Amino acid sequence: MNIPQELKYTKDHEWIRIDGEKATIGITEFAQGELGDIVYVDVDTIGDEVSKDDIFGSVEAVKTVSDLIMPLSGEVLEFNEILENEPEKVNSDPYGEGWMIKISINDLSEVDELLNAQDYKALVGA
Repeated sequence: MNIPQELKYTKDHEWIRIDGEKATIGITEFAQGELGDIVYVDVDTIGDEVSKDDIFGSVEAVKTVSDLIMPLSGEVLEFNEILENEPEKVNSDPYGEGWMIKISINDLSEVDELLNAQDYKALVGA
């Protein structure tokens, strides 16, 4: 299972790439594997301030719909528009073209609460 070392993770199976005071967020390879074939990604929080642990969108797979949980408080700046026509990118490239949103981080101290790759591996039993 691919769990990139340079990323941060949540217990809700989101990954976070920190770049200064901005972050890119998606779901992990483990999460997309559990969900199965992704058919739709819904994010309607662009421009909104979303608090840590609140829902920022949802992902729909063939058999289920799952909420997307905000890993850090911040403003949702951008949605990956590729996913509108190609939601399967979440399955084929979850850490690359399958990213979901970009945010500006409100409180950098929240980053310290995220899991590193080793902790996430232990969480999922990888």
